[in-house]
Amino acid sequence: AAAAEMKFRVCDLTGKRRNAKAMTVTFSHTRNHKVQQVNLQDRRLWWPEGDKYVKMRLSTRALKTIAKYGLNTAAKKYDVDLEQFAR
Repeated sequence: AAAAEMKFRVCDLTGKRRNAKAMTVTFSHTRNHKVQQVNLQDRRLWWPEGDKYVKMRLSTRALKTIAKYGLNTAAKKYDVDLEQFAR
């Protein structure tokens, strides 16, 4: 069996990653560091130009961009090769 590979929580389209410099403010106004993770969703999207499905891990912001401009235009905007995500 192949070893499972760990992927960072990074958007495959936009490259968004976690915000490690966020703060939580308590009632006494003490500031503590916290980590804000990216809202990632695993999606299988139809790519009409490639005539196949692509399976990507996308942030919700990237999903809104795809909904507005289409998958091919969004991939060109962020310089992403969709062929490597093709299934």
